[in-house]
Amino acid sequence: MMWLSLAILAVFLVVTYIFNIKIPRPAEIVMMLAAYVLAGNKTVALAFRKAARGDFFNEFTLMTIATFGAFYIGEFSEGVAVMIFYEIGELFQDIAVSRSKRSIKALLDIRPDTVTVLRDDKPQQVTPDTVQIGETILVKAGEKVALDGTMHSESGIFNTAALTGEPKPQVIGQGQNVLAGMIAIEKSVEVKVNALFRDSKLSRILDMVQEASARKAPTQLLISRLARIYTPAVFLLALLIILVPALFVNPYDFDQWLYRGMVFLVIACPCALTISIPLGYFGGIGLASRNGILVKGANFLDIITKIDTVVSDKTGTLTKGVFQVQKVEAVGDQRELVQLAASLESYSTHPVAKAVVEYAGNSTLDKPANAEEIAGHGLKGTVNGRAILAGNTKLLDKYAVTYPEALKEIVETMVVVAIDGAYAGHFVIADAVKEDAATAISELNKLGITTIMLSGDKEAVVKKVARELGIAQSYGGLLPEEKVAIVQKLKDEGKHIAFVGDGVNDAPVIALADAGIAMGALGSDATIETADIVIQNDQPSRIASAVKIGKITKSVVYQNISLAMGVKIAVMALGAGGMATLWEAVFADVGVALLAILNAYRIQGKQI
Repeated sequence: MMWLSLAILAVFLVVTYIFNIKIPRPAEIVMMLAAYVLAGNKTVALAFRKAARGDFFNEFTLMTIATFGAFYIGEFSEGVAVMIFYEIGELFQDIAVSRSKRSIKALLDIRPDTVTVLRDDKPQQVTPDTVQIGETILVKAGEKVALDGTMHSESGIFNTAALTGEPKPQVIGQGQNVLAGMIAIEKSVEVKVNALFRDSKLSRILDMVQEASARKAPTQLLISRLARIYTPAVFLLALLIILVPALFVNPYDFDQWLYRGMVFLVIACPCALTISIPLGYFGGIGLASRNGILVKGANFLDIITKIDTVVSDKTGTLTKGVFQVQKVEAVGDQRELVQLAASLESYSTHPVAKAVVEYAGNSTLDKPANAEEIAGHGLKGTVNGRAILAGNTKLLDKYAVTYPEALKEIVETMVVVAIDGAYAGHFVIADAVKEDAATAISELNKLGITTIMLSGDKEAVVKKVARELGIAQSYGGLLPEEKVAIVQKLKDEGKHIAFVGDGVNDAPVIALADAGIAMGALGSDATIETADIVIQNDQPSRIASAVKIGKITKSVVYQNISLAMGVKIAVMALGAGGMATLWEAVFADVGVALLAILNAYRIQGKQI
């Protein structure tokens, strides 16, 4: 409707001022009223609704009275033009802000729609909410567990990253807890349900997201904050211009001073502000996009400038979330150790085993004989006639193989190898730190921002990564609700928090933080949907870039506000004194708007 209104106005102006064809006054009024209704019906309706509730001093009321004033003094086309300018500004504002509406639809989608339950020893497909406590469900390889329960099968391997952020798959034995949201790996398992669907760990995470979103108050747009002061002042001044001269001017011509008061209101229309401010933010969003950062709304560019504390997840955020061999220690020939261990590990599909095989690279691997996987311990088998054990220290304990006591002090994941009953060496396997993670922390420190790391990983591993990156505070072994509690405590202390994460387990705390930042390349869809800002290339150094872009944008926006208000005050003074006509006022307003728009576009060329 706004574009149709603009087309009507454009046709009228072209016919009248370019072709010098005089349109009859009744036809002009009909055309302009039609254009005005198309462009401004929502603004006028909103102004009246707010007035009915006693809210008179807002930009909607100002726009309505100012355009009505233009109509009163016979400037129909100008009244329509002013409303169209305002609506175009609102359109840009809507574009910049609409993305800020967070959606938790993706979170709801991760809950399985159906589950296989064993009833009378026969599998049945049912909805999860119909499964009762005590029933047994079948979870196939690659499927997500739908309900909390205990392992009914002998053992199973699960990807638990969605709940804990821990990259290492977890081996769960018979009788141990299995939580909704875990993913079965390699084989089907049976789980005995011990909680209803609504009480599962996954459902509680979803509830936390909804509660955190409710606690996170929406940021008011800058133009609305200014209107609280600007609009009442403009109304009061216009009223004084109309009425006060009656006390001093003789003869007092009401229509003349009413005309000046209405011109004053038209000049006061915040066109330059309503166009340049959203354009400034929109430019900031564009600059962020070119730097691999998706900002979901103009208000988050404002929020990010106030951040004094960045709280970050570890796995997949500051680290790659991928197992890699970091170190190999061999008693004898290291190449032989790698070749024999990798040959045996090639029997397994476990991610740790794959890391060892990948480390062996182009080495020729032999097919193991009598290979056997011992749940929760590792592998045993024969390679080239030699008995090989490869697993954790519990495996060597099981077969009475002695090994150095110092191995017990290593916090990372290890593959300890024994050859022919004797300890032969070990592999240290860890989640590699991202190349630019240390740079990210350094850049944030330069901006005066404190960094804190939270993780579901082991405390010792978390502390080691924190020391490597120069992070002063870190906490490990955390569940999602514990992360929420820590961030809530920081907020209660008056901190302005940005939380950075990538897993479903991070979604509640991302929603709670003042600014939620997600890693977009490898992060879960749920977390990306919940976040306010998404780092599309997964580089943590872009967190500091987002802060810098927010500060650049805020600076340009405040320049535009100063420019617009300065010129407006000057022209309003001239209008009140009868030295500025409506046309001069409109041209001054449009000129300021154009300058402000050009200034806003400068953001696009900034280098970060």
